[in-house]
Amino acid sequence: MNKIYYYCLLGTASLLIGCDAEDRDDEIINIADNDMDLDVNDFIWKGLNQYYYWQESVESLADSQINNAAAYDEFLGETVDPSDFFTSLNHPDDRFSWIDEDYVNLENQLAGISASNGMNFLVSRQCDDCNDLVAFVTYVLPESDAAAKGIERGDFISTINGFVLNVNNYINLLYGDEQSYTVGIADYNAVEGSYELTGETITLDKVENFQEDPIHKNLVLDVDGQKVGYLMYNKFLNEFDDQLIQTFTDFATEGITDLVVDLRYNGGGSVRTCVYLASMITGQFTDEIFAQQIWNSKLLAYFEALNSNTNDSDDRELNNYFTSTNSEGVTLPALNLNTVYIIATNRSASASELLINGLAPHINVVLIGNTTYGKNVGSITVYDYIDNEGTKNPNHTYAMQPIVLKIANSAGFADYANGLEPDIELRERASNLGVLGSPTEPLLFAALNQISGSGKYQVPEGEALIPLTDPKFEASNGMYIDLPQSSLKYFLKN
Repeated sequence: MNKIYYYCLLGTASLLIGCDAEDRDDEIINIADNDMDLDVNDFIWKGLNQYYYWQESVESLADSQINNAAAYDEFLGETVDPSDFFTSLNHPDDRFSWIDEDYVNLENQLAGISASNGMNFLVSRQCDDCNDLVAFVTYVLPESDAAAKGIERGDFISTINGFVLNVNNYINLLYGDEQSYTVGIADYNAVEGSYELTGETITLDKVENFQEDPIHKNLVLDVDGQKVGYLMYNKFLNEFDDQLIQTFTDFATEGITDLVVDLRYNGGGSVRTCVYLASMITGQFTDEIFAQQIWNSKLLAYFEALNSNTNDSDDRELNNYFTSTNSEGVTLPALNLNTVYIIATNRSASASELLINGLAPHINVVLIGNTTYGKNVGSITVYDYIDNEGTKNPNHTYAMQPIVLKIANSAGFADYANGLEPDIELRERASNLGVLGSPTEPLLFAALNQISGSGKYQVPEGEALIPLTDPKFEASNGMYIDLPQSSLKYFLKN
């Protein structure tokens, strides 16, 4: 087997980890077509052996696995499909690592780019003891096909292409790869507690490479004479950092005294962007620890060795700090708040939870909604490069997004795999979702009542919205790490 160089693209920065020049297997060899899967499996094993957070706990990822070259090659060939091989090496506690046979698809998912009709929804049972389902539209992306065709938050959908949604077909019908499908609109009959088709159907078409703007709403509300900023933020995306900074510049110019950050549908994203957001909410904690990174012991030992040598240029920072500037040196606006109100649900994950957990030791975080998703780990993108110049292995286009670290706050707390519990528990009701950004929308209403000091909040009518599994949620959402550009050498045992 040839030595693989792993190049990890982390947001706009990179981590290039190679091997010592004298290693016996540095020679790049040509892999025959029928050995392509073996080549990919070699990439997968070596990448996970090096970076994977649970590497020490997975017997098949032990360093000794490559002590015998023939046995190692036989091991790689036991599982032909690379995706199956990747899964076989995952730890039982790992719900989040994933692999893609085309790294462009993976990059687009991380950047919020996908084939989309713009309709975002949750799926729930029509009744407690039945298998028929209904999809609730939670929000619609501006300038999308769904927006153009009149789909709105609060719409009910009970059929796709004429088939009634049920527990057996909803994944294929709603989450499949079809570029177009026809939805059947339903009304909720409060008397009967049922969903009845209206006869209206709408055909929705996906647009390739649709880019979602993560800033869904940014408003300044007047609450009993107080100026309250409201930000509905649906993904932590580096590509929209400038827009996020401008939003907080506007908040500061308006002189807001309170802030509500709505993360109810935010599945995560960039840690760097999360640090920016936390820094702009506050401003009084520059250079203090926001989060601490906990890698596997192999990498922690390596980073410690780098940090203790005489070359300061290769030091690796394992903490994330509140900052007053972005990576380009632009000064960040700061609200200097001592309290922030955050709306979150079980669809708030990873970087959303990091924001909540990271701010908690520093300011008062009032959490409104229901228990968050419980993703306290982060990932990096691992590519298969065959040299330190950035040449990708021409034999395949696989890349993987393995979990590589757990993230704690400045107090060392990282154990929220079961989610973060709210201070004010309040679930969305499908029959009364409300208009996002409106002061009467139930979850925002609860936050505004806390700000005004009334201490009361509106409990929406109807059954609480408890969504079923979304098969694309974990793959399209996550927390990824941004590192300073560096070229690091790490010795892989032969």
